[in-house]
Amino acid sequence: MTSPLSLIWTITAATTLLQTGNGLLQALMPLRMQASGLSVSSIGIVAAAYGLGFSSGCFLAPASIRHVGYIRAFASLAAIAAVVILAMARAETTLAWALLRGLSGVTFACVFTATDGWISARATSSHRGRILAVYMICTKIALMLAPLGIALGDIRSDGLFMAVSALMSLSLLPIAATSTQEPPAPRSVRIRVKSLFLAAPSAVVGSFIVGLVNGPVIAITPVFGVSIGLNQGEAAALLFALQAGSLLLQWPLGWLSDRSDRRYVIAGLAAGTTVVSVVILLASKLGAGLVILWAFAAWGGFALCIYSVCVAHACDIVEPEHIISTIGTLLFSWAVGVTVGPLFGALAMAALGPGGLFIYSGAVCFVLAVFVLVRIRQQKRERARGGFVDVSPTSSPTAVLAPRAETAAAAGGKEAAGGAARPEEGQG
Repeated sequence: MTSPLSLIWTITAATTLLQTGNGLLQALMPLRMQASGLSVSSIGIVAAAYGLGFSSGCFLAPASIRHVGYIRAFASLAAIAAVVILAMARAETTLAWALLRGLSGVTFACVFTATDGWISARATSSHRGRILAVYMICTKIALMLAPLGIALGDIRSDGLFMAVSALMSLSLLPIAATSTQEPPAPRSVRIRVKSLFLAAPSAVVGSFIVGLVNGPVIAITPVFGVSIGLNQGEAAALLFALQAGSLLLQWPLGWLSDRSDRRYVIAGLAAGTTVVSVVILLASKLGAGLVILWAFAAWGGFALCIYSVCVAHACDIVEPEHIISTIGTLLFSWAVGVTVGPLFGALAMAALGPGGLFIYSGAVCFVLAVFVLVRIRQQKRERARGGFVDVSPTSSPTAVLAPRAETAAAAGGKEAAGGAARPEEGQG
């Protein structure tokens, strides 16, 4: 009998290699731009270009997969991503960086749509949990450990960009070795922001604010670290701490959200992010390096977990036939936030110094906490329906793995997964 994990080992290996390269790129790009003399505002513009490219890729991906299939779509787009990374080694102006980063956003969205769509098609009720756990753990560990590789090279040379490009190219090998049949091509996701906002405003606003906050923090953290006196290896370690905190707290927070009105968890995570932002601000002024590292882990545990609780909350409310559309709408809300958020974060940092990034993130998360608490007072809800599933804002095709999504598939809804995937998360 075929093992469930044997159905996904090639796509999991390929995604892990991609996320290893993506994680290293997240640390490398802002440090390289800063070393080249670009301002924090320019770095924010480049990060916003990635969000714009990624959100565009969310809508282009289904057509690409329908046209050539999952395997050819992955191979061609991963190859394009590898070439784009090499071109970044020659970028000097803000415009060049923005164009290349925007193009990388389009390619990553399409690539991860193909990988996540493949995983979703292979996951059935009998082994859904095992497949998702292996897939998520591998990709999260890759994102967590990859930034530490920044200490192995010189950010002013081209070696690290070549390493990232090599990892993208190597991801083609597992795909080329696959012997399983690829899944049916997806159809487009229908985006219904207004109707979902009326049904679950906390989820829509929460997803948008997750993009507003997580986008700039992940994109600018290495620059923040260098600006407060850390070396490039220590600055990259802050990204490691963010992802490690998310990995450790995701499931305990999910367990808690399954046993209460999920909005309390969203509000608590937002409030916790505000408090930890203040701690980071104070610790950076005092030069308390170890405190900063632990505070970043706590920040990642809180802020990077909000989106998955928003997804679970929305899926508790909508009818099963609208689950897939709901996931696509929340991803779109997140993508809008991650497009404009880096601009605001960079402006705050330019105006208020390095700590401005966390003044901004703390203030925005405080607004989210207040909004959700007001909604709780206005609309009482029963405890959660259905189980919590660990998803990132970069994984809309894993909508099939969200609460009650299997019911939606059985109901024969008209929308199919294919909206697109990954940054944090997988986000860059």
